[in-house]
Amino acid sequence: MSQQHKKSVKVFAPATVANVACGFDIIGLALDGVGDEMELRLGDTPGVRITAIEGADLPLEAAQNVAGVALLAMLQEYGQPETGIEVVIRKRIQPGSGIGSSAASAAGAVAGANILLGNHFSPEELVPFAMEGERLACGTPHADNVAPAIMGGFTLVRSYQPLDVIRLHTPADLWVTVIHPQIEVKTSDARGILKQQVLLKDAIRQWGNVGALVAGLYREDYQLISRSLEDVIVEPIRAILIPAFYDLKLRCREAGALGGGISGSGPSVFMLSKGEENARNVAAMMEQIYAPLGVDYKIYVSRISTSGVKEM
Repeated sequence: MSQQHKKSVKVFAPATVANVACGFDIIGLALDGVGDEMELRLGDTPGVRITAIEGADLPLEAAQNVAGVALLAMLQEYGQPETGIEVVIRKRIQPGSGIGSSAASAAGAVAGANILLGNHFSPEELVPFAMEGERLACGTPHADNVAPAIMGGFTLVRSYQPLDVIRLHTPADLWVTVIHPQIEVKTSDARGILKQQVLLKDAIRQWGNVGALVAGLYREDYQLISRSLEDVIVEPIRAILIPAFYDLKLRCREAGALGGGISGSGPSVFMLSKGEENARNVAAMMEQIYAPLGVDYKIYVSRISTSGVKEM
């Protein structure tokens, strides 16, 4: 539905958790209150200009920046070559953190520009544009970060060819705790160590967990969600990249977490909990485990955002 065009807009683009345990490359969720801020305005010069980036050393050239690439794809589809977009990016998510830094930039850019264009595109139509930013960032145009960043809540990528993204139910009392060790794991490197073939018995177990996780979300069955948060394919390989990973998982469950796993390609680790009290107890346990390790870290305790990118 179109509306009167604005000249400028400020948006908040949420951090995201992708590869939600069993949901490698297909299930993601958006965080509430953790994310990037962006300002976009209609420009006098056709094309995309990134005028400033605060908080990270990233390219200003549109074709080399995930936000710029996403916007260029969007403007090409928009089909009015005289249109110009100017962007200021305020990075609050550290690149390589595993909580969707590149996705926030790409999703925030296209969602913000869409407001300037009178909401010409639906949220679902924005996802492929943002995926082009992910292609630049890691070589693969995956959607499990950008889809929840744009659409909010939990999202499921049913298919990539053709793209079919489904917004799932988010239980009201489901919270997420994330620890971000201050080490960098590049998504391209983390994908490079993965096996290209899996055993049939592992695939069957993974499929069962994915189906049960979706059912648990809709039924708000926290114990079913807990049993489903198991990854037998990717996590065993990537766990070596994250300090104290298995100790963290075990002791966080003892502290009240339903379960969790590696956020995106790491190094962040997420845990889901029923209720804020459990989520904060999990945060305290994370701190107890990481404080002696000599690794700097940040911990976030958050509801799951059901709005995605939003105007400030």
